Parts: sequence; structure tokens; C-alpha cells
Amino acid sequence: MSYEQIRVEHAGDVATLTLDNPEKRNVLALETMQEITSALREIGETDTLGIIIAAEGPVFSAGHNFGDMLGSSEEEVRALFDVCTEMMTLVQALPQVVIARVHALATAAGCQLVSMCDLAVAAESAAFAAPGGKGGLFCHTPMVGIARAVGRKRGLEMALIGDPIDAHTAADWGLVNRVVADDALVEATDELMRRATRGSATSKALGKQTYYAQIDMAQDAAYDFASGVMTAGAVALDGQEGIAAFVEKRRPEFGPRR
Repeated sequence: MSYEQIRVEHAGDVATLTLDNPEKRNVLALETMQEITSALREIGETDTLGIIIAAEGPVFSAGHNFGDMLGSSEEEVRALFDVCTEMMTLVQALPQVVIARVHALATAAGCQLVSMCDLAVAAESAAFAAPGGKGGLFCHTPMVGIARAVGRKRGLEMALIGDPIDAHTAADWGLVNRVVADDALVEATDELMRRATRGSATSKALGKQTYYAQIDMAQDAAYDFASGVMTAGAVALDGQEGIAAFVEKRRPEFGPRR
């Protein structure tokens, strides 16, 4: 498909979805979020192993487009946030590994998008903010993802103060996995993707799904749920192949994701 606000490129087993509206700071306008959702769904149906979410221009994403909300009714604004929620939750529902490649400022819903990705790599020049606390519209929905990444106290600090945190602070707080020099960002992201997508694609997809399902459960419930999934995985085709390869000291041979 062709898109106006984003572009999608494929290289081997990895797809890169790039926010491509730098003139408007890659705002997550309604049509942009719809394009992202459509593209992610399309990629999700393929044998692609990983998705990189990147951006073009001097800002990763400035978040929501306030023009979509100005003068709108409550029903219209709620529909807008429902589209956003669908897009954000889809990132974690996909079978592929999704990595954010952040080179500049990611603010509000842009920061939320980073927080919802499975992994994130940031350039040293990157920064992250939930600036609603400094204005008239608190970052309620962005904090759903951000707070789950950085924890209660740090999340509330970001939300109440609203000032950007730098990339190293973001890594220390758990919003991103690692920080690299600006000129090493692409290479570092590609290397992380290579390592995160090796092994059985079927097992990896189930692992991602299970991880997000159990992470908010009580510990006893999480163990019960994960034990059931792991039992099924152990006797599944790729589970048996992985076990046999380990015992026989050979490289496993896995098929495409099922």
C-alpha cells in the first residue's frame, strides 16, 4: 500500500516503518495513526520477523495533533483516542519484535509510542517528555504506556513536571534499552533486532504474547498461566526441535512462524 504520512521499507526479514511528516514534527494526527495501524496489521500478516519504528526529521514525534481536537465534540475526541489506543496496543499484539529507533525528541503520544514498543534504542541526542503537566491537557493516555515502563514515581515525575529527560536518564529509568552515539543508531538497532529475532519465530511470537499477558497478573496466577504455555511449547514442533538440537549438539532447524 502507499501512504502519505509514513513509509514502509523491507530489508530481509525486517520491516522499517518511518514516520515521514517532518514539517509537522511527525505529529500523530488521526490519518497518521490510521496509516500506522494499517501498515502494522499488513506487516503482522507476513513472515517478517521484526519491525523497526523510526522517524524522519529533527523530531521523532511531537505526539497528538491538537488540531484534531480543537473545537471537536466529546464523541469526536473519544473516537480519536480510541484510534490511538488501537494503534498502541497493536504494537504489543503483533507476533513480530518491534523496536523503536529514536534519534530526537519523542514527546507525549510520541513518547507513548516508544514506551509501547518491545525494545527501544536511543541516540545520545534523543529526549523524552510527557509535557501535558505544563499545559492544559494532562498526558493521561501517554502515561498508560510510559508509567508501565518507568514505574509509578518516575512516571508521575515526568507527567507532573513535563520537562524532557535525556536519553541516558531514559535508559536508567527503563524507557529505552540502550543509548548509542548518534552515528551508531542505525547499526545498533539493526544488531539488537538481529539478536532479538534469532531462534524460533513461532516460539518468539508466543513468548511475546505470554510476556505481556502475565506481566500484570498476580505472581501465583502468572506462574500458573506461564507454566501452561511453557508446557504446550515444550511439546510443540519447534520446542521439540530446540530440545533435540541441544541434546544432539547441533544447530536447530526451525520453519516459518505458524
